Amino acid sequence: MSLPVSFDVDGWEPPKWPSATGLSGARVTVSALAPEAFDGLWDAFSEDPGDMWTYMGYGPFRSQDEMVGTVSSWVGSRDPMFFTFDVDGVARGWGAYLRINPGDGTVEIGHLAYSPALRRTTAATEVIYLMLRHVFDLGYRRCEWKCDSLNGASRSAAERLGFTYEGTFRRHMVYKGRNRDTAWYSIVDADWPGVRAALEEWLAPSNFDSDGHQLTPLATP
Repeated sequence: MSLPVSFDVDGWEPPKWPSATGLSGARVTVSALAPEAFDGLWDAFSEDPGDMWTYMGYGPFRSQDEMVGTVSSWVGSRDPMFFTFDVDGVARGWGAYLRINPGDGTVEIGHLAYSPALRRTTAATEVIYLMLRHVFDLGYRRCEWKCDSLNGASRSAAERLGFTYEGTFRRHMVYKGRNRDTAWYSIVDADWPGVRAALEEWLAPSNFDSDGHQLTPLATP
């Protein structure tokens, strides 16, 4: 008597490690985190009232030295692999690939920190498009997004960008002295063609008027 098994992954070969070289879009460049970005990051984040750090494992930062003390240890790290999000050559946020597992073809996008200058902009959406496109072009099968289950903004962003909610891991973490139930989302390789097409259609110059306002909202499958 045989037990059920899932489908074969014919010809599976683990993809390459993601690259830390720049991923360039029309509005933003995703670049490997480097000390040269620290001044721009501090200028960008010093304008934030502090709420954005509520669901992060670090921050808010009271001084540039305090911020640099945290982010300098990330330079050159392979996992998490940190990037800055550069607009007009100036760093306006950071994020990372983490839990990189080429053997199974899985990777997570996380540590996303958008400064006020980047938040709710077209460039912010393009950041995720570039990061997703890179790993799926390499041959990854699954890209994950995780957040505190109470982080409504992050959950809405994941769903808008085409990630599928998979469930909540209860009492998953302790951070900043409090419990975190973690909401899990993913895009898998079978989803990616439809998600990619929707993102590219939304990001196209023809979808924006002369003032940069969208003509049609993003509608991922």
